[in-house]
Amino acid sequence: MMGGTKAHYDCIKAFSETDFTEDLKAIEVPVAVLHGGDDQVVPYADSAPLSAKLLKNGTLKTYPGYPHGMATTHADVINKDILAFIRGEDFGADRQEEERLIVEPIPAPVE
Repeated sequence: MMGGTKAHYDCIKAFSETDFTEDLKAIEVPVAVLHGGDDQVVPYADSAPLSAKLLKNGTLKTYPGYPHGMATTHADVINKDILAFIRGEDFGADRQEEERLIVEPIPAPVE
């Protein structure tokens, strides 16, 4: 993440001290809750499942191993899922993602 230290601090402080329970309960439209399983900024167990449960029409999609900035680091996967959600296609914990392994050669050391 890039940004000012004060801005990051203020944001984390505001989100950690604000109770969004009633706001989430009041939302009536379908909502996709996307969360990386390796998010080091917003702990998964304390946020995503609870948010999806509080929503009247929430769908939780968990991305194992994905970080807080997954919309940037894994844009190809996240954008595909957002588009599927908007189109009303299969989306959520029941849909299996293909595992992809990217292998790059390691350059030989220069002597």
